[in-house]
Amino acid sequence: MTIYLRHPEHGTKVATMEQEAEYDEQNGWVRYTHDTPSISEEVEAVEEPTETAAPVNTLEVKRRRKTAE
Repeated sequence: MTIYLRHPEHGTKVATMEQEAEYDEQNGWVRYTHDTPSISEEVEAVEEPTETAAPVNTLEVKRRRKTAE
């Protein structure tokens, strides 16, 4: 048996036993099926597309100093 669970903070997981799924549900997990749309898919369906800004690279480039030879 395969039971799919979703948690708002921890993401998704698969339970293999009914007892495991019941325990997880007591800790905030919710059962779902692959046919159930995710929250982000529902929001995307409601929102109209908007212009997106270009991504900004916030990573710093590591530079080496030349060593005296």
